[in-house]
Amino acid sequence: MRIIFMGTPDFAVPTLDALVAAGHAVVAAYSQPPRPAGRGKKLQPSPVHLAAEAHGIEVRTPVSLKGADEQAALAALEADVAVVAAYGLILPQPVLDAPRLGCLNVHGSILPRWRGAAPVQRAILAGDAMTGVTIMQMERGLDTGPMLAKVETPVDGKTAGELTSELAEKGADLMVRVLADLWAYPPVVQPEEGVTYAHKIDKAESRLDFARDAVEVERQVRAFAPAPGAFLELEGERYRVLAAEIVDVSGDAGMTVDDALTIACGAGAIRPTLIQRAGRPAMDAASLLRGRAIAAGTRL
Repeated sequence: MRIIFMGTPDFAVPTLDALVAAGHAVVAAYSQPPRPAGRGKKLQPSPVHLAAEAHGIEVRTPVSLKGADEQAALAALEADVAVVAAYGLILPQPVLDAPRLGCLNVHGSILPRWRGAAPVQRAILAGDAMTGVTIMQMERGLDTGPMLAKVETPVDGKTAGELTSELAEKGADLMVRVLADLWAYPPVVQPEEGVTYAHKIDKAESRLDFARDAVEVERQVRAFAPAPGAFLELEGERYRVLAAEIVDVSGDAGMTVDDALTIACGAGAIRPTLIQRAGRPAMDAASLLRGRAIAAGTRL
């Protein structure tokens, strides 16, 4: 097939790679424009941009697809289908209609649960036992289109980073299978029951809230690992907590109950196992405490 690929972050790269490996003609890759990154704030192409260039695919990075010229340029590619994975731009109706078979999306949840921008993080925060990937025919609504295929996976104790990587691979495999026999996957309208929205993550949500019970706090840690990183503050310094375990002890919420950085929550307690001070590499809690003792009874 002649395919237009549209994606931006690491999540989308396995799908692009899989389409190429399957022998499809990816005629162009659309991605978000390069953004300032790193200490020097140099413009950095997106992961999809870099992957497409490595495959010798033309890369297009429009700021918007609302203009008639951009829409005409996309239509001129005469694609059979557009494959979309975490692109990050709204697709106007002329773009949705341009490919012969429309636009298919790789979405990181089992729709209709967790429509929207942050399905992996929201699934972890909500304590979902299962999540997965849905291949969906795109329409103008937010992840409202009919579904072609799904694959599930347990959340278990995975971080957002681990789960995103797993779903990216599963989504890539599923998309290739769907395109290999498209007529075997008739679209199914999403049910009205069970719709939830995965709103974009606000950075304020990554501050650990020790008034919650320990199970919820540990979910915060996993939902924001590796980025932006759940955090606590001690004496004005921010510490990113990248992994933690639940401990069956009690105490005053937000206060350490021992010298091993066990922190009481609304119910139970957590103990960070991987932590990072600003400007320093991540380390296990024992290493941190050897250089920066945090005594029992410290308020965090």
